[in-house]
Amino acid sequence: MERAKAESPYAWVRLGVALLLSTLGGVGMWSVVVALPAVQADFGVARADASLPYTLTMIGFGFSGIAMGWLSDRFGIMVPVIAGALAMALGYAGAASAATLWQYALAQGLLIGAGSAASFGPLLADTSLWFHRRRGIAVGIVASGNYLAGALWSPVVQHFVATDGWRATHYGIAVFCMVTMLPLALLLRRRPPTAEIAPATGHAQGRHAPGLGLAPATLQTLLVIAGLCCCVAMSMPQVHLVAYCGDLGYGAARGAQMLSLMLACGIVSRLAFGFISDRIGGLRTLLVGSGLQGVALLLFLPFDGLVSLYVISALFGLFQGGIVPSYAMIVREHFSPTEAGARVGSVLMATVFGMALGGWMSGAIFDLTGSYKAAFANGLLWNLLNVAIATWLLRRELARGRRAGRAAMAD
Repeated sequence: MERAKAESPYAWVRLGVALLLSTLGGVGMWSVVVALPAVQADFGVARADASLPYTLTMIGFGFSGIAMGWLSDRFGIMVPVIAGALAMALGYAGAASAATLWQYALAQGLLIGAGSAASFGPLLADTSLWFHRRRGIAVGIVASGNYLAGALWSPVVQHFVATDGWRATHYGIAVFCMVTMLPLALLLRRRPPTAEIAPATGHAQGRHAPGLGLAPATLQTLLVIAGLCCCVAMSMPQVHLVAYCGDLGYGAARGAQMLSLMLACGIVSRLAFGFISDRIGGLRTLLVGSGLQGVALLLFLPFDGLVSLYVISALFGLFQGGIVPSYAMIVREHFSPTEAGARVGSVLMATVFGMALGGWMSGAIFDLTGSYKAAFANGLLWNLLNVAIATWLLRRELARGRRAGRAAMAD
């Protein structure tokens, strides 16, 4: 099969298709959040129990991300995208027919979460193989599709849940995924030009040896832990903001609006951080984004007025949007491109496990304390661990750069 060149006009067309697929497939992550209050009322369960479908969705998303990444490395991105679209359609139909919370949760985790995974990590890894100089902004554009999905789908799903019920809404999403994602997947038939791409490019090229002087398994493990920690922190506002606003008396619709605003600002953040990461590298981008996320989480503690929550939600989206794409950049800077799909998938699996763990943990803390304040504080602690790992890895990168510079001067 013909292989087009990196940064060619086709690569940019392909980038647009990937963004559309990421936006469409991203509904799998956000519909469960918006529908949480309605599902809780329908099944008559506690908040922590109602959070379980989200947790299983993230677990399915995470495990499937590795498998879908492996499929992409081996057969090209079209195969996992088609498989993901079919799984999502079946999952939404199954969830809409669920008679118990467990049936709903299993449909979310085994089918919707697993299918949605094909529209995120594998697309990020595949896109990174089509760009050299503009890799950061290209990855940022595709990654913004996940937040664009939240910004667009959240109010749409909330509207149809309120007017037609969550079951009819899920049936509608099943049909929509089938008729839109399958034709788009066929446009991604060409394989990436991996032979043109060096193992470590962009910021790392010529200045840092791959791996930061660590064994590949060690670096991969540290990135996995960092991804878990940052997304436990990230999950508190993203998963529980709608329910939080309902508890404060502002209503679920206000919460959906705030979530939409947060994710819209996240789109701006991912594009901006993608541009920045092309200049400062993945590790610096991770550290800056994680530090700013901690600041936004801290602001949720003293302020819970309606206007202040809108402002903080916007700031949270602007501050943390660049964190997850930075992991794809780090992997591309320090590992072989032929392993991109599987390695990016494993790190992103950790991020969605963090979202799953954090989503459940925040619900459990709420049930225990009757307030979300302790849940915000819990998120801050996890965020500090992520900052510590990013700082340590960046110090190693800088130290290796200084040693390489002295060696070059000595020669």
